[in-house]
Amino acid sequence: MNKRPNILWYCTDQQRFDTIGALGNPHVRTPTIDRLVHEGTAFTHTYCQSPICTPSRSSFMTGLYPSRLHNTRNGNDTFPQFPPVITKLIAENGYTCGLIGKFHLQSSGHRTEPRLSNGDGFSYWKFSHAPRDDWESGHDYADWVRQQGGELDTLRSSEERVPTELHQTTWGTERSLEFLKQQSGSNEPWLLNVNIYDPHPPFIPPKFYADQFDPQQMPGPYFRDSDLKQQQKLASLDFQDDLKTPEQHNAFRKQADYYAMIKQIDDQFARILDYLDETGQRENTVIIFTSDHGETLGDHGLMYKGCRFYEGLVRIPLIFSWPGQFKSDLKAKGLVEMLDLTSTIVELAGLEQPDYMQGRSLIPVLTGEANPEHFREFVRSEYFDALDPFFTGGTGTFGTMYRIERYKLCMYHNKNLGELYDLQVDPWEFDDLWDSAEHQTIKHQLIEESFNSHVCLTTDMGSPRIAPM
Repeated sequence: MNKRPNILWYCTDQQRFDTIGALGNPHVRTPTIDRLVHEGTAFTHTYCQSPICTPSRSSFMTGLYPSRLHNTRNGNDTFPQFPPVITKLIAENGYTCGLIGKFHLQSSGHRTEPRLSNGDGFSYWKFSHAPRDDWESGHDYADWVRQQGGELDTLRSSEERVPTELHQTTWGTERSLEFLKQQSGSNEPWLLNVNIYDPHPPFIPPKFYADQFDPQQMPGPYFRDSDLKQQQKLASLDFQDDLKTPEQHNAFRKQADYYAMIKQIDDQFARILDYLDETGQRENTVIIFTSDHGETLGDHGLMYKGCRFYEGLVRIPLIFSWPGQFKSDLKAKGLVEMLDLTSTIVELAGLEQPDYMQGRSLIPVLTGEANPEHFREFVRSEYFDALDPFFTGGTGTFGTMYRIERYKLCMYHNKNLGELYDLQVDPWEFDDLWDSAEHQTIKHQLIEESFNSHVCLTTDMGSPRIAPM
């Protein structure tokens, strides 16, 4: 890489890994993302470091696991002074950085998003969190809607819902194009971090998009009657919604609306990519498409998110494209963490990875120098009292997931509960092997490995060292 590329980092909110047509879902409509898959590399087994927004975003913005960063909860009113977020490092290395949409490293409970006291690197800052009207100031999206005569709360509850022309996803595109036009003629590289709120609940797409998806044509959630008994076993764990059957959840309608939201994202994402093509910037721009975590969407009788580590909740899209530089039409099946995205962005920006970062750059896979079928020995995800009791009614849960290629171990440390799944024969996690007599050896092996991985930092696959404090 002779020249530092521009970086378009497009991050949706709460989008599952299995929501892209080119990666195997025939029910969604994602031609733009499909094009990106064919033009680039899709990491099909990418795991977030927490199933909750703030700890996940804090993690990939710093390169540390949430527990190491000590930023593990939605609703925190502070952010650590160290380490700096990667956009600050990148801006100091000569990039112009823009933020559009969510940041969510601190609570927006007071209806604002505090800028980091030690700097975040963004010279262009257009903030949007939940698309509601209860913001006193500093919510660029709500202000934009008001300027056009709209009132979000009224629109959200109407039959038509928020129309496409006033939608947050569209606003994100408009602000993205504004940023890109400002960079026209500049010799400095840029990084644009676009954070779309959809397909985060509530599942209320514009009627124009909702009408394109028939609930009766949806496949529905991964659910068996045995899930009711399994989730009753785990009932003491925090979660945002109650255990219900797909019918009680109205899960087919919600799935249709969820896919409709993703279709709108795909349409708006196309506008940004088309602009890069039209202005000749695509050749030197790395495109990244990803999300912060997934959504249960009725799987196993659960809706939304909380302390679980099922595939739909912790496995997310991660796609890179850079014409002529990165492999095209490659589906890399090796285990990957979002911390590896962090390390990759840092390397793309021409920086040496700081010693404290816990990820590993994906550049060798993207350029064909490393095996795409095997990247990490394991991946981890954490839930450390991540949701305020206001949202769950719970008293706090602490859980970790440790996944190797075949098995997934989940432990709920203050509840004396756990789950074990053989993903080779049970990819959708219906058969919990935690109490299976013939699986006790592998369970105890994974418990030991999981404990060691929590204590040790793996920096060079297979070469653990004690994590500095």
